[in-house]
Amino acid sequence: MRKGIYFLLLLFLVSGCSTNPAFDWDFLSLYKPGENPIIKADSTFTFTDPIKKTEVRWQKADVFNPAAIVKDNKVFLLIRCEDNPAAFLGGRTSRIGLASSDDGIHFTKYPEPVLYPDSSQFMQYDYPGGCEDPRVVQTADSLYVMVYTSWNYKVARLSVAFSRDLIHWEKKGPAFSKAYDGKFADIWSKSGSIITKLEDGRQVAAMIDGKYQMYWGENFVNLAWSENLYDWYPSLDEKGELKALISPRKNKFDSQLTECGPPAIINNEGIVLFYNGKNSEKDDATAEVPKGTYSVGKVVFDKNDPEKVISRSDTCLLKPTLPHEVTGQYKSGTTFSEGLVYFKDKWFLYYGTADSYVGVAISK
Repeated sequence: MRKGIYFLLLLFLVSGCSTNPAFDWDFLSLYKPGENPIIKADSTFTFTDPIKKTEVRWQKADVFNPAAIVKDNKVFLLIRCEDNPAAFLGGRTSRIGLASSDDGIHFTKYPEPVLYPDSSQFMQYDYPGGCEDPRVVQTADSLYVMVYTSWNYKVARLSVAFSRDLIHWEKKGPAFSKAYDGKFADIWSKSGSIITKLEDGRQVAAMIDGKYQMYWGENFVNLAWSENLYDWYPSLDEKGELKALISPRKNKFDSQLTECGPPAIINNEGIVLFYNGKNSEKDDATAEVPKGTYSVGKVVFDKNDPEKVISRSDTCLLKPTLPHEVTGQYKSGTTFSEGLVYFKDKWFLYYGTADSYVGVAISK
């Protein structure tokens, strides 16, 4: 009997996180609550722009593409907010706002943006397009790390900012500016998904082989590493070019783009990455979703080899089904995932809809 008890105890210790309900979810079954969309634009919010020195209605046009993090037993969203509804798609100024919720569904917005173009040394990257599409993680010592797109109307650059309170942010600049003597400093780069793990109930940035790791990319997914979370080094192939870990596939939901979603998470399967697939607008599109549609897929990488793909969904896991997800700025339809948190014993996946609203899907 005693040997049997010892065996069960050993099995429990070896299995580790397998007894944690957070790790039992297959990352496949999601539902959209009736409160969707959960965040909308609001023209009553004003802010004095530090560059123009004038008052702007900084979320008058559209509010979408949210990052998510749990802090103080609340969900906080960092949301992309656009100012001018009369401007063309991609021609507005984006600022990142903050909102909080006790239940993960009903949010209260903070009155002013927390990250935006200013007159600092990074204005050359952030202005006039602004700060877009954030993802956020925290370290074990509660440093918050945001990766976002700096958009100057010329080149989109993946950039980094640090904070201790989610309100005051220190910009660290473009993520790839130092890598390989600046070889990738001026490439088009977006969508950084830093690998995380659940530790003492918190989702924190994980270190693999002594380094932080981040999936990133839009046309294909690449892996980059960092020791300080702001200087990142992309993985290269034998020719010294960016290595593609996954790429678009003909006649599938991701036939045109494979763009990284929320921070990846290590679980029993491996390293799980939600990504946003865009269906082609040409003959290589799938009939599963309309042409040009953004929907959400899942890829699992080997936790011992983050470049090795274990599995990848053949069909999308989340797609536009609600009226507001197929109207707005991007009428082809969008469910664009950027935030994923474990909160009150469920997983909450936050996404942008048609570049216009914020939505949520919750694990069943």
